[in-house]
Amino acid sequence: MAAAAAPLRAARRKLQLGVMDGVCGKRSDPESVQVAQRVGFDALQITLGPADADGKLVLADPGLQGRFRDEARRHKVQLVSTYLDALHTFCLKNDPAAMQRVRDGIAITRSLDAGILMLVFFGKCALTSRAEMDAVTGPLKELAAEARRAGVTLGFENTIPAEDDLRILDAVASPALQIYYDIGNATNLYNVDPAREIRLLRGRICQFHFKDKPYLGEGRVDVRAALRAIEETGWSGAIVLETGSPTKDVESDLRKNREYLKGLLRQ
Repeated sequence: MAAAAAPLRAARRKLQLGVMDGVCGKRSDPESVQVAQRVGFDALQITLGPADADGKLVLADPGLQGRFRDEARRHKVQLVSTYLDALHTFCLKNDPAAMQRVRDGIAITRSLDAGILMLVFFGKCALTSRAEMDAVTGPLKELAAEARRAGVTLGFENTIPAEDDLRILDAVASPALQIYYDIGNATNLYNVDPAREIRLLRGRICQFHFKDKPYLGEGRVDVRAALRAIEETGWSGAIVLETGSPTKDVESDLRKNREYLKGLLRQ
């Protein structure tokens, strides 16, 4: 019975390994697709780029979107999410312009058929109090309704505890808003146990970032425990590397991190 159960678990999970375009050294650049393919990744997250003086995001250019789609088809790399880095400047908790940046991101993500738009809440835009968490709930509810109509999931990446994540998700009450979970940030920035939070957020996580310093498996992050929790929850989707390049040889360092992760998955 155990032998039959193992492949069923593997089939249910169907984990993809992906990477951010910026980690490939090609932020918002279609050449990142080729880098991802050469290193052996089957998925890519695209950075939408900062807004210009008119509020236009770099990836709002239809020609650039077309190049990404063409490269993805050519190299058989799936575009699995986008990253709205403009939200480091436009804070959803207190800046009405942030709403438009998210709407633009939803449209671009739909055009790229990337599925998930990662919304970031860090630095000056972090949610540091209950009042700030409450302040984003209304905007997130409105934006989640728009995202759902577009077939896009909003990935809520932040620095707050999983219990507060759940409170906001419950208040928004939309399947189009889920957590984008970063095991490196959880461990190294706000000192919580990723495995515990992954279990607590069962069914509410859309995608993962994996990273550590200097390489996966060599820092404080318990990658093995995180993967065990992911398996226990039955989650499937893309694990996206947001790792650094200690040697400055981007592809070599990416390959090292990917092979470590593949080794754990084989176990």
